[in-house]
Amino acid sequence: MSFESILFERSEDKSVKTLEQPEFFIDLNLNQVVDAIIKDREEYKLASFFWYPLKRTGAIEYRHQIIQELEKEGPARIIKAFTQRMHIVREYLTRSDRLSYELQKKRWFLDAVTVYCEAVSSLYHDLSSADLKSRGFIAFREFLKDHTGSSPFTSLAEETQRMQTGLAAIDYRIYIKGKDFTVRRSESETDYGAELEKAFERFKKGDVKDYRAKFSEPVEMDEIEATILGAVAQLYPEVFNNLDKFCEQNVDFLDETITAFDREVQFYIGYLEFMNSIRAAGLSFCYPDISDSNKEIFQHEGFDLALANKLVSEEKPIVCNDYFLKGKERIFVVSGPNQGGKTTFARSFGQAHYLAGLGCPVPGKEARLFLFDRIFTHFEKEENVEDLRSKLEDDLTRIHGILDAATPNSIIIANEILTSTTLDDAVFLGKKMMENLNRLDSLCVWVTFVEELATFSDKVVSMVSIVDSENPSIRTFKIMRRPPLGLSYAEAIARKYGLTYESLKERLKS
Repeated sequence: MSFESILFERSEDKSVKTLEQPEFFIDLNLNQVVDAIIKDREEYKLASFFWYPLKRTGAIEYRHQIIQELEKEGPARIIKAFTQRMHIVREYLTRSDRLSYELQKKRWFLDAVTVYCEAVSSLYHDLSSADLKSRGFIAFREFLKDHTGSSPFTSLAEETQRMQTGLAAIDYRIYIKGKDFTVRRSESETDYGAELEKAFERFKKGDVKDYRAKFSEPVEMDEIEATILGAVAQLYPEVFNNLDKFCEQNVDFLDETITAFDREVQFYIGYLEFMNSIRAAGLSFCYPDISDSNKEIFQHEGFDLALANKLVSEEKPIVCNDYFLKGKERIFVVSGPNQGGKTTFARSFGQAHYLAGLGCPVPGKEARLFLFDRIFTHFEKEENVEDLRSKLEDDLTRIHGILDAATPNSIIIANEILTSTTLDDAVFLGKKMMENLNRLDSLCVWVTFVEELATFSDKVVSMVSIVDSENPSIRTFKIMRRPPLGLSYAEAIARKYGLTYESLKERLKS
């Protein structure tokens, strides 16, 4: 089995031409989710990995296997140890580039190569004894086997060790007289430090305070240190000439496949750490079943991941919701009172499908989701006075563009549109839109105040934001499959506040 990438099973899976965040990210708050995942991982530039969902169910299964592998303690520990070493390699190389003195730059470079060789060798050794199940990790282990056994790598590791041994063997003395100093090779000299320690050993009584001063050691050498090192290099020309050759010959010592793995595996590590922080609050994630043909979808105990991340940090409860589509059903029409969780439900629907398309676990205990080709969103926006269009005209223009571009495999999420016109016009325009959606056969979530749309056809499912049965002014944030509330909600509010016809009539009498 050849190894392509830990993120992409085949080269066709990563054939992406542009590098832009999808337009719908902000509407669905996916930008907040991704920002939370990649926080503190800026060095890996991971954002673009989250911008392109996969197009094959096999590619999604490939990622599922890898994440499941990394959920196990053993593989996770091995990979994190490797990435920590690779972080040190990059730190050493960065220091080497920034330093002024050539000999110091070369020593940091040598140390970077040393850590790299140890990291790669340890990674293969540890993975060799791990019980791996995923296609991706098994293929990568086979790649490491060939790579660490290859002549270029073994030669690099051996030469690196020889260089370290040669430098460690250097022994010199500095003789200081007034403002002058001399650097010489060490010869057979008495170690007076050892003799002094031995002489004063008999006066030692238990633990004693260490009075030695501790000096900070800045990375950059000063001029005197550089002069001393230059003199040492003249005393040991062979060792330092070999160091020069080593640095020149191994400028490109980093293997592209290994450095790509180090970066790409952070996609999984970052998502798992983010997911586990949400799990700690008692919420569930699952590996969804994905189909590119079956639109009978469902999600059990799903939730808005961006909102959950915020509420978990504030130690507030998160409300979960269920939904399903069966047979010909394709469209959710979500209605109910304002501030009842309708928009949150729509966002969670889009988030779940998008994350599933990335090959990630999704919120919920169980889910079966659809592998879409594109996601389109239309969320209410403020009127832009500069484009000389009314809000209604802007809504209709955007909707027309979506309906023209969407296919039967697309997902459309519309939130509170047609709010700038009369109810009669909203009903008329809404039904025209619904005719197009019915013909298109796309999956759709439509949050609207136009309850007449909830019974438009057998493809439409009515979902309603539920209020407390005892106190209709209290939102439960539960979205349930049921007929629209209609006038019953308004009547319940009127009863609560004594505003029914009968109540007003009685009050007017008095």
